[in-house]
Amino acid sequence: MDKYKIIHKLGEGTFSEVVKTQNLKDGNYYACKTMKQPVESLEQANNLREVQAMKRLSPHPNILQLHEIIYDKKTGSLSLICELMDMNIYELIRGRRHPLPEIKARNYIYQLCKSLDHMHRNGIFHRDVKPENILIRKDVLKLADFGSCRSVYSKPPYTEYISTRWYRAPECLLTDGYYSHKMDIWSAGCVFFEIMSLNPLFPGSNELDQVSKIHDVLGTPDDEILQKFKQSRAMRFDFPPKKGSGISHLIPQCSSGGLSLMYEMLEYDPNERISSKAALQHPYFKELRVAEKQASTLRRVIGTVEGGENNGTPNSIDNLWRIAKQGRRQQNIKHVPDSLMRRNGPSYPIELPKLNVVVPAPKIASYPITSLPSLMAHNGSLPALKSTKYHGKPTKPRNEPHHQPFKSYHIPPLERKGGGY
Repeated sequence: MDKYKIIHKLGEGTFSEVVKTQNLKDGNYYACKTMKQPVESLEQANNLREVQAMKRLSPHPNILQLHEIIYDKKTGSLSLICELMDMNIYELIRGRRHPLPEIKARNYIYQLCKSLDHMHRNGIFHRDVKPENILIRKDVLKLADFGSCRSVYSKPPYTEYISTRWYRAPECLLTDGYYSHKMDIWSAGCVFFEIMSLNPLFPGSNELDQVSKIHDVLGTPDDEILQKFKQSRAMRFDFPPKKGSGISHLIPQCSSGGLSLMYEMLEYDPNERISSKAALQHPYFKELRVAEKQASTLRRVIGTVEGGENNGTPNSIDNLWRIAKQGRRQQNIKHVPDSLMRRNGPSYPIELPKLNVVVPAPKIASYPITSLPSLMAHNGSLPALKSTKYHGKPTKPRNEPHHQPFKSYHIPPLERKGGGY
């Protein structure tokens, strides 16, 4: 720890303490998680579940990034240097008078489902999803604290009292450790409700009270469902029949799509509970999926333009322009702003309609004259067009006069969006 300076304490748990530190070499700030239990060797440190999980799951935008492991051989102290976040979900909603806007809550739950899907696809389930273990920085959510995680391929029974009681799924409460990765989805549904209402959904004081509170809201399940749990735990299942008050009246401000997803995440039977992969495809997240896809396409286009190549490959700007043009041949442009004709003109975006992406004009204008969009940099005149090759196949030259006026060409409409992209 000689190369880090401790700034102040961030928090403390049963097994670790977290402090804010600064790297003395580069000046960057990090979160340092120091284990209270001493470790015998560096090999043992690297074999810890938390360390193994963070290494396997990184990098991912919704998983806390592990930067460095520091092991002190003399004292057996182990510290994990992780990226620094602003706060956790509990700190975000604590003390608020009004719930977060649903659009923000939806964004957080979408990111949480992405982190769980990434974990489950990599053969790990968390087992302790709760607001304190979900970190936020500038509306980016990252799942943290993997000390309780297990492999999805390991065989039950598992430890019964693993997750925090309020977020513990029915199969964790009613069986002798016979649960699976679906318990993470139940916990995420409880977190979803808490973000929307600012109150925990099932704040049980003990195990029996926890089950009772679940039945108060969701109703007592059918005997067929309870029979699945009876097979693995020797206890009385004589729960009084309850209809359940439902969730909708507890969060009346929640949309129907949000309630639909929440009910699917809080399905009593884990076999009927939605998976993290299916949750990401829920209609509730449709707008976020579309925006994410558009942002990904835009990054690819900008990356191609900044690469400075124009070689006729499918990713070249010539082909992107040509594909977009084919999508809207019926549209014509009557006037092009003079500023677009100058190489260093204002950054009016050029929209590629079919791909639904926007490319800044100055970047396209820097292309050589062989690129069709770069015509804006040559005073509105077309050069003599020559045969070129796309995918290795020659194309015929177009029979058009030399230096034909630019405005006579049918290209996708230009759209002014205030500069930038």
